Amino acid sequence: MKNLKKIIEDIKVQGHDPELLQALLWKLICYSPKMPSRLHQQNLLDTAKTSTLKVYDQYFSESDLNFNCFRWGNGPIKILLTHGWGSKAIDFSELIDVLLLNKDIEIWAFDAPGNGSSEGDLSNLILFAEAIKEFKKNYGAPDVMIGHSLGGMANTLVIHETLQFPKLLISIAPLVNLTENFKSSMTAVGISENAQKRFFDEFEERYQMSTDHFLLNNMYTFADDVKHLLIYEANDYISPASYIETFLEQYPTINVSKYDDTTHAKIIIDSRVINEIDVIIKETFSF
Repeated sequence: MKNLKKIIEDIKVQGHDPELLQALLWKLICYSPKMPSRLHQQNLLDTAKTSTLKVYDQYFSESDLNFNCFRWGNGPIKILLTHGWGSKAIDFSELIDVLLLNKDIEIWAFDAPGNGSSEGDLSNLILFAEAIKEFKKNYGAPDVMIGHSLGGMANTLVIHETLQFPKLLISIAPLVNLTENFKSSMTAVGISENAQKRFFDEFEERYQMSTDHFLLNNMYTFADDVKHLLIYEANDYISPASYIETFLEQYPTINVSKYDDTTHAKIIIDSRVINEIDVIIKETFSF
């Protein structure tokens, strides 16, 4: 969090220079805060089988980045957990503990490039998605894909691009509209509309694509091919319920679970959510 606070302070102090401001905005949007593991998380990490894969980062470092993978269990049902922005694999620790009670399950998770213990100073949705593709290339397609926040969007993007369908997709408070998330982040630190417009112009030039590409509605082209449970929080300010509910209106076949007393971060450790996930996995695979 110190790095993020420094970026915000630099914006306030040096943001009058348009060129410098744009460079700082890239850091604001693409720097993922790194938080240390808690004791019980570290204990669980110590029991994992670890491995390292790599993806090429064409947007920031223009180099290969190593990212760390973790595996628990060795059952025939493979589950992949994709964490969110400013998070890491082991933030799913409470869910992992419950799922490991089933000996038929093998759990995989990874720290995306630029997140957790993996290499990279900056990150983005594409690096998350490329990490998932690299995982599948090396360890095979998962039977279940579970994603939180940006991880939920990354799972959807990969399925959209590869047309490889898991038997079960679970999205927990998925991000829906990255453009609006970026705007909220910049508005929160006092960035003018003109400076925001310049950032988005530079964004589209760098990525060679419209920001509409980062809209969940445009990625979700496989509604009839995947069993999907979407869990969200009514009062979430990071992934607003209004965005999720507009998305859900288009796809009535998605199974939906709504809460109104948790938060964007705590929803993945909520015992009710974990129980829901455990139940639908057991139902799907007839455990």
